[in-house]
Amino acid sequence: MVGRTPEYLGKKIEAYDVKMAMLTTLVFPFTILILTAISVLKGFGTSAILNPGPHGFSEVLYAFVSTAANNGSAFGGLSGNTLWYNVSLGVNTLIGRFFMIIPMLAIAGNLARKQAVPPSAGTFPVTTPLFTVLLVGTIVIVGALTFFPALSLGPILEHLLLQAGKAF
Repeated sequence: MVGRTPEYLGKKIEAYDVKMAMLTTLVFPFTILILTAISVLKGFGTSAILNPGPHGFSEVLYAFVSTAANNGSAFGGLSGNTLWYNVSLGVNTLIGRFFMIIPMLAIAGNLARKQAVPPSAGTFPVTTPLFTVLLVGTIVIVGALTFFPALSLGPILEHLLLQAGKAF
């Protein structure tokens, strides 16, 4: 794979395009995890959690994931009508909707400026099963490394504690 460059619509995808794609990929988990961490560490965030323990963490995490993904729902056990949650969930929605667009527009502008080039021996086409496997694998790995620690603190830990006979 060394020395091969992917192309899309006859235009080479270069390092700048990959950096912008990674920035787009990382905006979503960065804002979710930072705001969730602040919410569960500070009193103004924990005061709205009605279920203590791992379930309360899951409630906060779900609220931020949901608002970043443009849904805006939350668990019934999280009182989202506090100053902190009203402001932070609103900011999270704005970041989830608009801050991801900026690097995407940068990629589009960069690709629009490029001239189409004919495929060569070093071209790595994006229409092959190999590219599909690499793309899906990257998505799964990035998603797992980003959210698995948070998931293990919430639903997985709650399930293990429930099986051990501890309820919150």
